[in-house]
Amino acid sequence: MGTFKKEKNRITREGVNKKPGNLRVKGENFYRDAKDVAKVNMYRSGKAKYDAAGKIVKDAAFQSKEVPKARVQPDRRWFNNTRVISQDALTQFREALGQAENDPYQILLKRNKIPMSLLQENSTIPKVRVIDSEPYDKTFGPGARRKRPKLAFSSIDELVAGSTDKQTAYEEKEEERFMMNQDAYNGVSTAVRDAIFSKGQSRRIWNELYKVIDSSDVLLQVLDARDPMGTRCRSVEKYLKREAPHKHMVLVLNKIDLVPTSIAAAWTKILGKEYPTIAFHASITNPFGKGSLIQLLRQFSSLHSDKKQISVGLIGYPNAGKSSVINTLRKKKVCTVAPIPGETKVWQYVSLMKRIFLIDCPGIVPPSASDSDADLLLKGVVRVENVSNPEAYIPVVLSRCKQAHLERTYEISGWSDSNEFLSMLAKKGGRLLKGGEADEAAVAKMVLNDFMRGKIPWFVGPKGLSSAEPARESEEVTEEQEPSSESQASEEEWTGIGEDDDGSASAAAASAAAVEVKE
Repeated sequence: MGTFKKEKNRITREGVNKKPGNLRVKGENFYRDAKDVAKVNMYRSGKAKYDAAGKIVKDAAFQSKEVPKARVQPDRRWFNNTRVISQDALTQFREALGQAENDPYQILLKRNKIPMSLLQENSTIPKVRVIDSEPYDKTFGPGARRKRPKLAFSSIDELVAGSTDKQTAYEEKEEERFMMNQDAYNGVSTAVRDAIFSKGQSRRIWNELYKVIDSSDVLLQVLDARDPMGTRCRSVEKYLKREAPHKHMVLVLNKIDLVPTSIAAAWTKILGKEYPTIAFHASITNPFGKGSLIQLLRQFSSLHSDKKQISVGLIGYPNAGKSSVINTLRKKKVCTVAPIPGETKVWQYVSLMKRIFLIDCPGIVPPSASDSDADLLLKGVVRVENVSNPEAYIPVVLSRCKQAHLERTYEISGWSDSNEFLSMLAKKGGRLLKGGEADEAAVAKMVLNDFMRGKIPWFVGPKGLSSAEPARESEEVTEEQEPSSESQASEEEWTGIGEDDDGSASAAAASAAAVEVKE
């Protein structure tokens, strides 16, 4: 069928005896309607016409030969989007913003509509590199053409004193680095650290962590209630404040069934000053804090109403109970759990509800100069069966636990040191080697496993929290704050988190779930 043929003419010419269906209006092409024809004509007429020499014979429809004016018209409408603020109002705005950012129960929404670069001044002074821009002979010396530079010291004595202070600080730092690998109990310093104590610090684990951080809108940092400050990832918190301040952080104080109610309530109150903190007991059948945590996640979901769903990532030390928290929220086993570190190998998505997804992350161990091998082992970072010399860490266990609790747990008494304790325990359990000698290595592994799994009562109280690292000596556990475990609680001691008299832990957990929203 040729061009510009109408359907009505075709039906008449072919003599088809049928009623024409979709007839075009007069003046329209069969293939294009009026709108398309106008668009094609616009494209055809918008081009300029040239002659054989390449000169423009006819200008394009939207072109002219007039020289445009290079001066912009001075009109105030060009500056409609600008705002002017006085210095006093800017200072007041900065103070209000600082209070909102430091308050853990206030959230700053729509940061892209606030001039954050103007409100957050850079306190670091850039270093002036004079030699890069001016030659040395014209900067210093008799031929200098500039003023005398400002020096940090006005005399030789001040320069010598400053150099001495820097040398002393360097020597102290080197001595601290040397003492990292020194065994404090036998006085032997090892040149090479055992490779088992580097678990959780590999590049693969950190890649998994950064995947979870990038994919999450809310991060739940799971802490061990027995040692919250020791299982806290300070480096991750600093990274979030510096690189991703729009992401929310919540502290989940897990395993509160292994500490007294007063200790759990005190830690919840102290940690709640920095981040929203919820006391939690991971259990599919008998959980605690599950309703408060779900309510808090729903509030975060309502804050991000512009998104179809939010992702909640769980991070923390190995064996802190991240997978157990997910199983508790889902009320069924969706993640593999084990009382040993390193059970979760890769990150995985778990659907909690229609608008909330959970992300399980492998346990990470931030490198720290203050953590010794004994600290890493007793935090649950290392698998006990892979430790080469387990009996060397028993004195640390004996110093952190009360003797009365050890006597009640193992039904032995009267030891004077760690070797005698292991010998008595081996003879009682029948763990003997050839010749009747005690198998101290096997017994030491059993004691370490009992210590990490909560069979032996212990905890670190909030005493000494203001220092750089909380004290871990045995005198922290006072008679008023006597620790115990859930399985061995007596009537005169605590009975675990539940409906206590004052309800301090429940009130702290409920108050931690309230989030005040500020735009």
